[in-house]
Amino acid sequence: MPTPGETIRQAAALPLRRGRVCLITSRNGKRWVIPKGWIDPGHTAGEAALLEAWEEAGLSGALEREPIGSYLYEKEGQRYHVTVFVMKVIAVAQDWPERSFRQRSWVSPTGFFERIEEADLAEIVRLTVLQHAEEHATV
Repeated sequence: MPTPGETIRQAAALPLRRGRVCLITSRNGKRWVIPKGWIDPGHTAGEAALLEAWEEAGLSGALEREPIGSYLYEKEGQRYHVTVFVMKVIAVAQDWPERSFRQRSWVSPTGFFERIEEADLAEIVRLTVLQHAEEHATV
C-alpha cells in the first residue's frame, strides 16, 4: 500500500491495430481510457503495460521498446505517474479477465481525441501521431 504523499507508478498501453486505437471503458463505465495499472514489485513498466492490456482489454501484442511519454494525474488525493507505451496488437480475445466490467472500442486517431479526457495523455498521443506522420512523409 502506498504511503501518503508517495507517487504511485503505473504503466499504460496505447493499443494500435490497422490504424486504429483500442479504448476501453473505466471500471465504472463513465469514461474511455487506455489499459493502465500499477507496476507490481519485480516487474518492469513494459511488463505491467502488457499485463494490463490483456486483463482490461483482452489484447496481446508487442510494445515498442521505448515509451512515448508519461503523465501525472491525481485521484482521491493520491498522485500517479503513468508511463505510456505503444502496443502493436497481434491478437484480440473474445473473452478476457475484465470483460464483464469493461467495453472495448476500436477508434480512429480522431475518435481517440474526441473520447479521451486526460489532456496530458492526449498531448502525448498527438505528438506521437504527428511524429509518425512526418516519418511516413519522408519515406
